[in-house]
Amino acid sequence: MERNDYYATGGPDAALNVATRLHAHPVTQDGAHEDIVHADEPVPRPSIVHRASSSKDEKGSLGESDEKVTNALPYGSNEKPQAEDMEDLQESFTAEDLARGVPFPESSLPYEEGSGLTLRALAVGTALGFIIAASNIYLGLKTGFTFSATLFASLLGFVIIKSLTKVLPDGKGGSFFGPRENVTIQSAAAGSSGLTSMFVAAVPAMYRLGLLKDPETDFARLFTFCFCSAFYACFFAIPLRKFYILKQKLVFPTPTATALAIRAMHTANGAALARKKTKALGIAFGCAIVYCVVNTYVPGILLDQHIFYWLYSWGATNAIYVDNWGWYTTITPAFFGSGMLAGMNASWSFLGGLFLGYAMIGPSLVATGEAKCHSYADDGFDHAYTCFSTTQYKPGKTELKSASPRYWLIWPAVLMMFGYSFAEVAMNYKSLWAGIRSAGVETYCKITGKEMPIYEDAIPDPAPKSQQVPLLYVLVGLTLSILMTILVCALQFDMNVGNVILAIILAFLFSFIGIQSSGTTDINPLSSVAKASQLIVGGALKGEGRTGPSAQLENLIAGSIASSAAAHSVDMVGDLKTGHWLRASPLTQFYAQLFGSLWATPFSVGLFVLFSKAYPCVLDAAAETCVFGAPSVAAWQAVSVAVVAPQLPVTLSSGLTAIVLTIIAIATVIARYKFIPPKYHVYLPNWNAIGIGFLVPNCNYGIAMATGATFVHFWSKKYPGNADIYAYAIAAGLVAGEGIAGVINAILEIAGVSGAILGTKVALPPWSV
Repeated sequence: MERNDYYATGGPDAALNVATRLHAHPVTQDGAHEDIVHADEPVPRPSIVHRASSSKDEKGSLGESDEKVTNALPYGSNEKPQAEDMEDLQESFTAEDLARGVPFPESSLPYEEGSGLTLRALAVGTALGFIIAASNIYLGLKTGFTFSATLFASLLGFVIIKSLTKVLPDGKGGSFFGPRENVTIQSAAAGSSGLTSMFVAAVPAMYRLGLLKDPETDFARLFTFCFCSAFYACFFAIPLRKFYILKQKLVFPTPTATALAIRAMHTANGAALARKKTKALGIAFGCAIVYCVVNTYVPGILLDQHIFYWLYSWGATNAIYVDNWGWYTTITPAFFGSGMLAGMNASWSFLGGLFLGYAMIGPSLVATGEAKCHSYADDGFDHAYTCFSTTQYKPGKTELKSASPRYWLIWPAVLMMFGYSFAEVAMNYKSLWAGIRSAGVETYCKITGKEMPIYEDAIPDPAPKSQQVPLLYVLVGLTLSILMTILVCALQFDMNVGNVILAIILAFLFSFIGIQSSGTTDINPLSSVAKASQLIVGGALKGEGRTGPSAQLENLIAGSIASSAAAHSVDMVGDLKTGHWLRASPLTQFYAQLFGSLWATPFSVGLFVLFSKAYPCVLDAAAETCVFGAPSVAAWQAVSVAVVAPQLPVTLSSGLTAIVLTIIAIATVIARYKFIPPKYHVYLPNWNAIGIGFLVPNCNYGIAMATGATFVHFWSKKYPGNADIYAYAIAAGLVAGEGIAGVINAILEIAGVSGAILGTKVALPPWSV
């Protein structure tokens, strides 16, 4: 998941999650939406402005106007709040303030000198981002899902630096640690973890199509390609901050929850609570690493449980057909934890998509001759077959109906996710248009020198001028990034310069879509929306009369630029939202994001080379079995072939099904916004998650996610306080732990001592070994 981007972390109702975190008393779903979801409506000037004014008037240090008062509230105030009052002040910050986008009162934050930009914060944040990057490449290649680094980095970074302050002398790494430095940690982590999306989608697709040689040989090309995409998000995020955070005042549920967590941790009670959470995270992290290394040596018992194959081997002949369609269980800490994070709606929608695709539609396709499965009869296994290959159909050589059910399902999945995501955007067209209008008007006024019109719902930037990012930095950085991208793509990949510029423009436009969606619903739809870049660039290539491998490569590169830069921009703006709540310096966050992004390039490319060397099947389109399902790779590969092919390689039945399911998905979105009360939204299917279910080979990960979601659901019902403390920490530890174990297993594979070489295959189907 580019950050997949296919579900909201934390639960099905983002507004309720944030409002509940804010209040000690229960919050209803209707009340949460009244306070938060409709935050884009015009509201009066925030009351915090007047409170600030009254607190300073005695000294005569501030003027009378609201604007002056707000501007005179620098992010680094010299007024030191009393520690014993801070928690009471935090409780006085209401959901109404939250919906209005008012930063936390300065008096509710501990006094902190400086901007929070320290070497220790940059180093710790970048390192923690690397952990999430490793997890995301592993998880992304498994199922296409990825996760944000911010909450993980904020929590673990807090404990690491708090520990340093106790053992190191002041001035040598042991100085005071406050919320703004905590924000610097997550900003660096957001930068260092954000470049993995291209390596779980477009780049492997290039190798599967034979468009590049091999990752080790292509290391320099991959490095420069990744590097030129690394900084767009940093430069896009700064102007978008003003429109979406200060003017639109979007909530950004997960970044807001992160800000609330950071503020709480920097109180006396919060520090003790953070230690409990981190202990739970560390235990889960360590256990997941050990288990996921050990289980590769006995995969038939500790990893995959092919229950229906076991029944078949004991005489129940028909049971094998269930296993053939991928219905077996897997003990996977990462996807159990993913379910805990994603919640019931997304996890069960994912499993529902798998059931619809591989228990209903798939068998029907085979029965009617619309698709075919690959039989293992030639290998001596008469009843065994697989239905998940995407390479059975060879354009110009075989009939379309010889393709597998998984290939047939790609097209309904892609169109359905595309329609569902754009329907979400369309239903928020007013706020989206307001952001685009503001951006256009301000750009026009800067160019022409005209006065910028003042909108009623606008608020001044609470950061003083010295803490804002100069426009010159953005313009110069963006110009250099564009020039570097053009040079790299034109010289190394023989791309048309016009198509390179088109990809960059699409990246910026998709950033609007992703940020709008993520800011209101906590869902980043760019993995599916970015397919539009392939369609648009594919149209441009056809207009040039180009088809074949060169056109496919150009299509994938352009799509990767647009998707990666836009998805990374969503993470960066979310990071700036966390800093906005905590009155952190945007300039400091900008520097931290650049620092993390600088190191992300060599690390991300190195990880991809490591995984591809350890598991060559990731890049081999002909491989029948592979530990990585790589669903995003299959989708990008199929779309790149289709959009430049002389004829669309889609059967009539697949195309009609795609249209019908897309109409249903769009109707679901319209009904949710127009007719169905918010308290029933949790019961509506998440069509993005259903689409991923169509793309993932095998159903084990859906079962694991649904199990994790159900577990935490009942845990929260039975012991809500306990679950609130430990659930996220345990889930984050499980996800990160299996990701790191994946890196360790890749190293063991290269060294020749992995479970695949030294382990036992007992209890596994022999045709899957």
